[in-house]
Amino acid sequence: MQQNRINRRSLLAGILGAVAALGLGQPVPAAEQQSQEYYELRTYRIANEQNQKVVSDYLEQALLPALNRAGIKKVGVFKEIDAKDDYSLYMLIPFQSLNQLASLNDKLEVDKAYHAAAASYFAIPKKDAPYSRIESRLMKAFKGMPILETPKGKGPNLFELRTYESHNANLARLKVDMFNSGEIDIMRDVLLAPVFYGEMLIGDDVPNLTYMLSAPNREAHEKHWEGFRKHPEWDRMKKMDKYKGTVSKITNWYLEPLPYSEIQ
Repeated sequence: MQQNRINRRSLLAGILGAVAALGLGQPVPAAEQQSQEYYELRTYRIANEQNQKVVSDYLEQALLPALNRAGIKKVGVFKEIDAKDDYSLYMLIPFQSLNQLASLNDKLEVDKAYHAAAASYFAIPKKDAPYSRIESRLMKAFKGMPILETPKGKGPNLFELRTYESHNANLARLKVDMFNSGEIDIMRDVLLAPVFYGEMLIGDDVPNLTYMLSAPNREAHEKHWEGFRKHPEWDRMKKMDKYKGTVSKITNWYLEPLPYSEIQ
């Protein structure tokens, strides 16, 4: 058992080391690793409201407190607004480094309070499993916004999660550059209130980038988007040959935070 655990750690460390250098051809400088966060976006695929509560109780009472004890803060838990026959839960977990991510399972393994709080959840038989699968995506924060930012003021807020797919890796890189070179600043200027921007390292539909915006409500959010579309700097940037054709597909979800989410 001990040998298997060591092998598992070595394998994960190797995978994460490779991820850190994806597309760069050389190691990422230590200062950059410290300044840009990493994000895991988990989607618990759930078929009904009853099972949604089971998973939510586990997240609230067991996993989220354990993440906090492991030094992981500003964890968001959301459900989709107006979703039909889909009771999935979305969990956004920010990591200060890949080492923090790599060591998480080992910390959970020895966290007695976590196992006590999760005992009934882990005892659920296979035939009554509350979720079908957990989808997980790993992202690296953009240089233009290296740290997750929670909305100002009293929540709960409306959140929009957006994914931009590109049809090759170079165009995806250019779209990230477009955000870092001014698009993030425009979004801030029109009060779209970004929460995070992430370059997708591992996940579905790559190459893509994913980001989250916030607003007090849907009406305010639409006004902010209208301001973005009319912004003179955006009008200039979108016409630049350098950035044409960088996005081939946009997908978005409107989310609301659960009461215990640390992002409200």
